[in-house]
Amino acid sequence: MMPVKSYQIRGVSEPVTRVEFEGRIVDFWTPETPSTHLIIAHDGQNVFDRRTSTRHQTWRMAHSAIRVSRELEITPPTIIAIFHSRNAENPWGRILDLAPQDPFQNGVEPAEPNDEISTNDLNGNNYLDQITQVITPTIAAELKINLSKVNKAVIGSSMGGLASLYAIGKRPDFFNACLSLSPHWSAGNTPLVDALIDALPKPGKHRIWMSHGTRGLDSHYGSFQEHADQKMRKAGWREGHDFATKVYKKSGHNERSWAKYLDQPMKFWLDSSLRPASI
Repeated sequence: MMPVKSYQIRGVSEPVTRVEFEGRIVDFWTPETPSTHLIIAHDGQNVFDRRTSTRHQTWRMAHSAIRVSRELEITPPTIIAIFHSRNAENPWGRILDLAPQDPFQNGVEPAEPNDEISTNDLNGNNYLDQITQVITPTIAAELKINLSKVNKAVIGSSMGGLASLYAIGKRPDFFNACLSLSPHWSAGNTPLVDALIDALPKPGKHRIWMSHGTRGLDSHYGSFQEHADQKMRKAGWREGHDFATKVYKKSGHNERSWAKYLDQPMKFWLDSSLRPASI
């Protein structure tokens, strides 16, 4: 882990620290008081820093975490924001990181084929290994966090929403919760829904959140999400306890929209009055 810089977010007292792991940039923020919760976010460019974010809009995740935690009277979670690897030399890096590798390499046909890349190029498994085996343990050690004793969530939107569902399916021993906003079901349609939902852990020890809006790309997700919800209920997930699904009317596929309702998935994860999310 190589330090890059620290910077402040307006309205948040503690600084964000930026580091590099073999070319991958990671930002992390932690409250002054040690936390028993930790959340790992995909598309880290958009989590804290307007200068790196898409359309100069961020998730304002630290603000939501502080606000919800104050309401619940708990310490805010530590936030680790993982940058994707798209750049001028690797223009498809985000897709290669976030597309669920196993489903697309084991029968799910891409509904949005790309002549520039192949399913054989997908890097989702290595990306997940880097997060769970290198990045998170290294930052946790730096912050003196015992990973075995914290409640860990993964969060993402669009392709990051798919990557979050994929992550908890692959590593239910590591993640306690998944917050999937606007999962981009259109990447593989119903077969992708089936693959990701079927791979989730059995209900009882984890929490799953899924949501989408009704504008832009989000307007295409409704039927796929209804199918996912039906599968969740049939598998025994209890809505409002260990599973939540929401539709936000007039909400779109962008950071501003996700930031507006981020408090709700945050609260669903952090609220201990719901069924415990413990592994």
